[in-house]
Amino acid sequence: MIVNSHFCGGNIKVNEYASDGSVHLEINRDRKSDFFQWFYFEVTASIGEELQFHILNAKNASYPSGWTNYKARASTDGENWFLIDTVYQNGELRLTHVATHSKTQFAYFAPFSLARHERLIAWSKDNGAEHKVVCQSVEGEPIDKLTVGEGSLPIWVIARQHPGETMAEWWMSGFLKRLLDQNDTKAQSLRKKATLHIVPNMNPDGSRLGNLRTNAAGANLNREWNNPSRERSPEVHGVRNEMFQTNVSMCLDVHGDEGLPYNFLDGPLGIPSMTDSLAKRYLAFVDEYLKASDEMQKEHGYKTDPPGTADLSICTNWIAETFQCLSATLEQPFKDNANAPDSTTGWSPKRCEALGAAGVDALLSSIDSGIITKAVALR
Repeated sequence: MIVNSHFCGGNIKVNEYASDGSVHLEINRDRKSDFFQWFYFEVTASIGEELQFHILNAKNASYPSGWTNYKARASTDGENWFLIDTVYQNGELRLTHVATHSKTQFAYFAPFSLARHERLIAWSKDNGAEHKVVCQSVEGEPIDKLTVGEGSLPIWVIARQHPGETMAEWWMSGFLKRLLDQNDTKAQSLRKKATLHIVPNMNPDGSRLGNLRTNAAGANLNREWNNPSRERSPEVHGVRNEMFQTNVSMCLDVHGDEGLPYNFLDGPLGIPSMTDSLAKRYLAFVDEYLKASDEMQKEHGYKTDPPGTADLSICTNWIAETFQCLSATLEQPFKDNANAPDSTTGWSPKRCEALGAAGVDALLSSIDSGIITKAVALR
């Protein structure tokens, strides 16, 4: 048996090939950071061989509660991912699988490589999206922005500030495919009423390195929005500058959550300048997304910040405060949607894409009902 993680997004360290046939592993920490939970590795083994992996440092991961009722993903072709036997016991995460192919990949969630990202950008350009490199990452990767539509409402949609939350870019894949469908009447209407500025991957360095939450400088991008720098967080610095050029009527920031087995939205209700009108529009947007997708719910989510206490280093809060506009964070599970579990795939790329496609419905209905309004004049 051979374990390998030397590829884009790979993350695992082999401690020992034990005498009982199991392999003892550890997850590497993010570069220049103490965050860790994302793993992704490939195993070469004999067909029929029982593979047993013990991730020894699971109890010290960034979100150990995320291991409860969690099942790892595996794939034999890099495209189709399925759940495998997974147990969190005595501080270790133990994976078991009988090899049906000579090579099998294992991951925390279905990966979305930089090569796949580049194909998504190329496909989007071929299907009518305008492309711009907004800035470069710490290590010189392009921060790609796609612009779609011609309407007067500037809507921003960004994803993967946290690189290990690959479900965010799978969501983006479904959103873009629907938005750029020339035969979809709702997509056509949305393109006429809004100009959408889309950043499918805010953190390509972390994606390549196999990080969970940070970029190559060790910055958690979703804690950099109130004071980014060209040195530590050029990704946020560049996107912020672009937002000031376009203005913002609405921003949707797409993520994944390690612990909660649900899809949900989180909003900026605790920002200092929150008004009753903006709060009502945010809650109405939540309801519009619930109408658009049965996968969404609002009973489970994060606690609302008390008035005036929201952390303005977080994207959703900073944008709402700065542009006096609607903004929201969309969270998807690493586990499964507990309201609609799938014992074979769990929460999967296909379901992420469907939730992304439903975003077109949610945005369009929010425009038509006055939930998303004209951008205010910047000070």
